[in-house]
Amino acid sequence: MAHDVLVIGGGPAGLSAALNVRARGRSVLVVSNPPEENPLWRAERVDNYIGLPGVSGGELLTAMRRHAEDAGAEFRQGKVLNAVHMGDTWYVSVDSDMENAPAVILAAGISRGKKFPGEAEFLGRGVSYCATCDGMLYRNKPVAVLGYSDSAQHEADFLAGIGCSVTYFDRPKDCVISGKDRVESVTCGGETVPVEGVFLLRPTMAPTDIFPGLAVENGHVAVDGKMATNLPGLFAAGDCTGGPLQVSKAAGEGLVAGQSAAAYAAALARKNK
Repeated sequence: MAHDVLVIGGGPAGLSAALNVRARGRSVLVVSNPPEENPLWRAERVDNYIGLPGVSGGELLTAMRRHAEDAGAEFRQGKVLNAVHMGDTWYVSVDSDMENAPAVILAAGISRGKKFPGEAEFLGRGVSYCATCDGMLYRNKPVAVLGYSDSAQHEADFLAGIGCSVTYFDRPKDCVISGKDRVESVTCGGETVPVEGVFLLRPTMAPTDIFPGLAVENGHVAVDGKMATNLPGLFAAGDCTGGPLQVSKAAGEGLVAGQSAAAYAAALARKNK
């Protein structure tokens, strides 16, 4: 099912954006990790969000999500892997499915950690970011899972369930992926394991990996006053656009991005009538 706006990220920026898309009468789908994997969820006390002193991060996220749901925003849990713009539409790969919308709001926070040596070189030749998408290619073969989220173990269990011999590395910091034409081994923390596939399961991918050609400045997504990026129909809000990394800033940028994306989708709808 197509939506007017697709929001990537279920934190304050993404939820604020979704709420404001609905306030403009447009449909919106929010794609995100489980709320419990958001860094804000683990905050015991948030004292600088105006009007709600002393709430926990989990309480704040729960209230924000409920507000967006009550306004009619739709949600699905999943990992966005890539996106392509064709005509007036963005086609966004979510796990093994495809979602589409004329406007997209990137609000997935910041990608923590640099690529490992060999990661980019072997992408598609043994390196994958989604076990449920690509796992069948490695059925009954040895694989490694580099897990950086609470849900990563579930993907590792899926691989084991289809016959893979799984070596699990829990949040490794220093890894090297090696091989000739394809992945042949991975080394993490001094331990080398022969494998045919390496699944890097990070909560958030780098924006430029999802959106090739996306302009960045000082490592952050470049946006204008309407939170528009250099790519048509793509807006961004929250931590991915730079500091300060605060809930109030994220929610405010989400409001602007939501209004801008809704207006963009409405303009396209009028043009294509």
